[in-house]
Amino acid sequence: MVKSSAITDAEALLHSLRSAYTATPTNLKIIDVYVLFALFTGVIQVVYMAIVGSFPFNSFLSGVLSCIGTAVLAVCLRIQVNKENKEFKDLPPERAYADFSLCNLVLHLVIMNFLG
Repeated sequence: MVKSSAITDAEALLHSLRSAYTATPTNLKIIDVYVLFALFTGVIQVVYMAIVGSFPFNSFLSGVLSCIGTAVLAVCLRIQVNKENKEFKDLPPERAYADFSLCNLVLHLVIMNFLG
């Protein structure tokens, strides 16, 4: 059986993505796992709300916005820590991690205030 060109192209794309991602530094892979965890947690909360209901709607919004906000801040951290990114080459990684921690603190203070 001959594979179609679309399937062959998709396999080649996945292979090239996998081989390019293996060259990614470990610290960026850890941040990627953290982003996926935050997004997965948000999806679980949305599915739970769809099944059970959203009686304390502020709690649902706080949880989902916390997951999304944390993921966005982690992506910003990944961009700043990546050594191949030329825009942030003068920014030390310690400063990027400090910015991430401070922004997460502010985000979660706002989320806790929104809970009421």
